[in-house]
Amino acid sequence: MTTSNRNVMEDNASVPASSTGEHKRPAPVPFTGYQRFIIALLAFLQFTIILDFMIISPLGDILLKTLSLSTSQFGSVVSAYAISAGISGIMAAGFADKFDRKKLLLFFYTGFIVGTAFCALAYNYHTLLIARIVTGLFGGVVGSISMAIITDVFSLNQRGRVMGFVSMAFAGSQILGVPIGLVLANAWGWHSTFIMVVLLAILIGIVVVLKLRPLTAHLKLQSDKNAFQHLWHTVQKKDYRIGFTATTLLSLGGFMLMPFTSAFLVNNVLIAQADLPIVFFFTGISSMIIMPLIGRIRDRVDKYKIFVFGSCVAAIMVLVYTNLTPIPIWEVIIINMIMFMGIMSRMVPASALTSAIPEMYDRGAFMSINSSLQQMAGGAAAMFAGFVVVQQSESSPIQHFNILGYVMVVIMALCVVLMYRVSRMVKRRAVNLAAR
Repeated sequence: MTTSNRNVMEDNASVPASSTGEHKRPAPVPFTGYQRFIIALLAFLQFTIILDFMIISPLGDILLKTLSLSTSQFGSVVSAYAISAGISGIMAAGFADKFDRKKLLLFFYTGFIVGTAFCALAYNYHTLLIARIVTGLFGGVVGSISMAIITDVFSLNQRGRVMGFVSMAFAGSQILGVPIGLVLANAWGWHSTFIMVVLLAILIGIVVVLKLRPLTAHLKLQSDKNAFQHLWHTVQKKDYRIGFTATTLLSLGGFMLMPFTSAFLVNNVLIAQADLPIVFFFTGISSMIIMPLIGRIRDRVDKYKIFVFGSCVAAIMVLVYTNLTPIPIWEVIIINMIMFMGIMSRMVPASALTSAIPEMYDRGAFMSINSSLQQMAGGAAAMFAGFVVVQQSESSPIQHFNILGYVMVVIMALCVVLMYRVSRMVKRRAVNLAAR
């Protein structure tokens, strides 16, 4: 029996109910050698996708000055990737469960590589905007395919650890990718950063071709006649819509500060451009520490409780961060590290909870729609931030950055309420499956 087929029976039923209604959490299931390979492959895949998207923020101050962009134009460049990724995800959602996931992954990852190469060739606002749109059209779907692969290959009580490790791609991009990218940008121009991503992605693509096995177990469970019916049937399900709404709120808050972080640190907190790699390096260290820890705890402790704790920490630190004045760099590093620990403590359990919502035959479509909404919400948040913040000249302080912090905290509070509904829904389904 393959891992994917075995997970059809195990999925969501791995938390049996006792006679008192309490959930008995089973001992963690060890990974096979191939599962460990999948974890490493998806982590490196996500590293390139996240780095390509995240690097825009650290390069923000350089791009604002080099290309003479306004804050609204820069917000549009950031949101262009996210919105185009969301649109392509919706378009691909109906087809996501109709093909071998390996072939689908290769198609979209190849397009992502081509789009990133176009970014390296951009020379003004319009060419960079178009290049980001192309990159988003392909790159935005890769994440949802990766999530579908995780839910196919790993049982529910393994996914906390899996997502904790795969999510370390975010930390890796902060520790290695972003600092190296900034060093390259400072030495040879910002184009060199995208060239670095292209070269790394090509190597990973070769590994996917040679080593990843076909993933087709979900094809045996399809009942809809065509992709559009499958998409429509997925959207119609109430439980799925609750998950979609929770993801949208989560992304609205998460993307709001990102575009103007480097510009705020350089122009308001007076951190030197050359010192930004240090800030992002230590931010990545904090993520690298917290994400595997949260992944392990999440398979033993109620995921919603972890989410609430992370939300409280993140909300406090966001208010502190967005109201910073010039302070020593070591204080900035500490504040940034604690803030990202809180943010990651929200994202990791939220991903696990939403992954438990869809049935196996809907996973590809659900993950595509979910990823699309995440991207579009993030794009809307980045565009909103571009219109809220103001910079009078290339070297003047960023104004109204604290307003983004207040808005973000309100969104976090709403997300806590909605994620409670998701948590109850997942627990109810686990009890019902265990009782069958």
